[in-house]
Amino acid sequence: MPLPHRTLHALAGTLLCLSAASAAHAGSATYVIDPAHTYPSFEADHLGGLSTWRGKFDRTSGKVTLDKAAGTGSVDVTVEMASADFGLPAMNDAARGKELFEVSKYPTAIYRGQLAGFVNGAPTKVEGSLTLHGVTRPLELSIKSFKCMPHPLNKRELCGADAYAVFKRDDFGMDAGKTYGFNMDVTLRIQVEALIDDGSAGKVALASPAH
Repeated sequence: MPLPHRTLHALAGTLLCLSAASAAHAGSATYVIDPAHTYPSFEADHLGGLSTWRGKFDRTSGKVTLDKAAGTGSVDVTVEMASADFGLPAMNDAARGKELFEVSKYPTAIYRGQLAGFVNGAPTKVEGSLTLHGVTRPLELSIKSFKCMPHPLNKRELCGADAYAVFKRDDFGMDAGKTYGFNMDVTLRIQVEALIDDGSAGKVALASPAH
């Protein structure tokens, strides 16, 4: 029995909507960085190999765009330098001063770049630049792991990655300890999770650290 014209129109409209939704999902998507699960960390030399300083930054924000099918995307991350945590309050205070970060003058570090080296829809590196201590230099991040999945609580797509790079801090005007033999190499690791933006980026219900 033929379907009524009204039903045919409704079915056609539904198919068009589904097609558009599918195309949108297949294209570029924007993800908001989850500050509860994003902690850039660093390792730096103490006294020419005597030991290794380790720390992390506790406040990070930004966004990621990703088009898995096209193999493109971008990263824009801002780190609040005053949130540096070495695990020792006295060292945290010293690092915020003129010897190192000078947070009163340079309150943020910014990393911007393009996702690249896609394999099976997943990027393997970021080609970008780091602005730190008032200096901007090219810095490529290697992505060691990358995964996207539905968030178990709100079902929106969640992507996570572990990226790292090595740079010389004196290239950014931070040469404290160099005359004492400190190695200027810094290993940077960025543990990041980002939740797809559904249009409510200003009030994203990001998960607690326990989830």
